[in-house]
Amino acid sequence: MSHPAIARSGADFRPAAPRGVAVVPREDLRLVSAALAWGAAGAITLFWPNLRAAPFTADLAVGQWGIGLLLLCAFGLNVRLGGVWRWLRANGPWLIALPVILSVWQVASAKTGLWPQPYFPPPQGLIEAYATDTRRLAESVGASLVLLGAGVALGALAGFLTGLATGWSPGIAYWTKPVLRLIGPVPTTALIPLVLFLFPSSFSGGVFLVALATWFPVAILTWSGVAGVDKAYYDVARTLGGSERFLLLRVAVPASLPHVFVGLFMGLGHGIAVLVVAEMIGVKAGLGYYVEWARGWTAYGHLYAGLVVMALLFSLLTTLLFRIRDRVLTWQKGVVQW
Repeated sequence: MSHPAIARSGADFRPAAPRGVAVVPREDLRLVSAALAWGAAGAITLFWPNLRAAPFTADLAVGQWGIGLLLLCAFGLNVRLGGVWRWLRANGPWLIALPVILSVWQVASAKTGLWPQPYFPPPQGLIEAYATDTRRLAESVGASLVLLGAGVALGALAGFLTGLATGWSPGIAYWTKPVLRLIGPVPTTALIPLVLFLFPSSFSGGVFLVALATWFPVAILTWSGVAGVDKAYYDVARTLGGSERFLLLRVAVPASLPHVFVGLFMGLGHGIAVLVVAEMIGVKAGLGYYVEWARGWTAYGHLYAGLVVMALLFSLLTTLLFRIRDRVLTWQKGVVQW
């Protein structure tokens, strides 16, 4: 006979809690640990003296304590927060790791000088950049979005039409296949000197480079998607009286969309890489130019601040692309993870 203090759940055996004693799940305790970690990080930031003057030290400490207080409040409200509470529980380990990483960064840079300055500024250096250079950063984000949006849109459209025509028409494929195989593998960044010479402005040259970097993967994947459509689909559509236009627009295009979105994902990644290089070398605007400007003036706090904005912005754009994919390809939702 099993002891009544043992709760059975399949092969999992856990001691039952005594009556009148509330059991706090491990995921909830992680939030308490995270709150304590943020509080400790704030104490290290404020009370451990800096080797050199570091503006915004007190502001950073208050911010860290504020995050810890919010986590404690969330622990008290728990299930009333709904989706926010579920997100906090799922990300409990990260909420503990982040203040630890910030504290290591803080100690190694501002407190002990273990990391050489000014190449590795403390977190306050990033806060100072955001506080004092907001306008320049916002203008750089806007310039990058305009250039990236124009280039990716043009490249994706051209790549889709090229791949569609190549996969659908053998006559067109005769001419486009050699071009794709010859020009496509050439690194787009190798064309920067030539493009900046041929185009009337650095902006138009940058748009062309981003479009070219996007065009190749979208064209190749669209071509593969159209060419790989099961012939039985066409036979069924023809039996039902479908015209060639119907076969192209209602059979070939929808069936190739999974490949098209993979091409768009690859094209966006290539376009972002070319965008940053083009901004650094010739366009003289955008986040790439901002990072290069900060490096030239040894303003490494601004440099890392620009890199953080760059990472968040481009990650957000990639996430948005995958959300669109899941909305369009509902039958393949979750097949490609991001």
